[in-house]
Amino acid sequence: MTSTTAVENKGAVQLTAAMMLSGTLGVFVVESGASPFDVVFFRVLFGALALGGYALARGYFRGHGFTPRTLGLAALGGVFIVFNWVLLFQAYRNTSISVATVVYHTQPFYVVLLGALFFRERLTAAKAGWIALAFAGLVLVSGVSPADFAHGGPYLTGVGQALLAALLYGLSTLVTKRITGVRPHLIALVQVLVGIPLLLPFADFGAMRGTGADWGWLIGLGVVHTGLMYVLMYAAYAKLPTAKIAVLAFTYPAVAMLMDWAVYGHHIGLVQALGVPLIVTASLKVTLPRAAGTDRTGRAARITRTGRTPRTPVAVPAPGTAAREPEASSRTATPVASEA
Repeated sequence: MTSTTAVENKGAVQLTAAMMLSGTLGVFVVESGASPFDVVFFRVLFGALALGGYALARGYFRGHGFTPRTLGLAALGGVFIVFNWVLLFQAYRNTSISVATVVYHTQPFYVVLLGALFFRERLTAAKAGWIALAFAGLVLVSGVSPADFAHGGPYLTGVGQALLAALLYGLSTLVTKRITGVRPHLIALVQVLVGIPLLLPFADFGAMRGTGADWGWLIGLGVVHTGLMYVLMYAAYAKLPTAKIAVLAFTYPAVAMLMDWAVYGHHIGLVQALGVPLIVTASLKVTLPRAAGTDRTGRAARITRTGRTPRTPVAVPAPGTAAREPEASSRTATPVASEA
């Protein structure tokens, strides 16, 4: 086994573990018994403590690389991320963890569409076709009928909340992609720190009195699903090519659906299940890079002496980190993998 293969295998294990943790998030949210605003407030509070402690222990604050512009972009991304969580957690209540998670996984398509709309990124006919197929799958998965539109109700509201959450996640991704030279841990830390004052007016501390063991679920959301999960993801991103990240990202909705069935007995119906492979296939087609061996112009790519196509660096390393481990490379805080 070559050293490169060993590194990629380690990254695959780390990302799989992170996506499995992400798949259990819905259970933590529901079992906490708190309102979505309270859940997100304590998630960002405990998450900030966990990420801040990790960054401090690793010395990431030295030569952090932030400028006023990139700090502002990170904060704006945090606004989108925080309210994306609120909407997703509300969608869990109005639909189910399974339906909300699959609908939420339309994030990659919003990134493509918003990039074309706001940043004039190229939208090919092929990508447009795959996006159309994905939304056809979305119609099947949601199980929404014309009667639902006529009468409304919490289920239709929940589907809409999951779609809006995915849209906010897409906006955060586009904003965060403009940040280079900063460790993703620090970008994520800024994003959760922004959520504390942002959600403070909406938090109902009176409702949290005497919740007892439910605090364990809230602490877990911050420490496990924000601190540990993000550390695992960012370590994995530095080791894996985009194709593997895109494929392994689907561990998250698969585990979420399994947990929803095992814990609450919820499962999607046969017709709804037909939409899942449409969304998965379209997401991979939109997300994965062009066929190996060609560059963006379609010409044959240069092959290294090892016989492998060289990777294109994702971003410039943060100041003072170029000689450190691969994890030091700056990556977007909201990359291909769709974490909640």
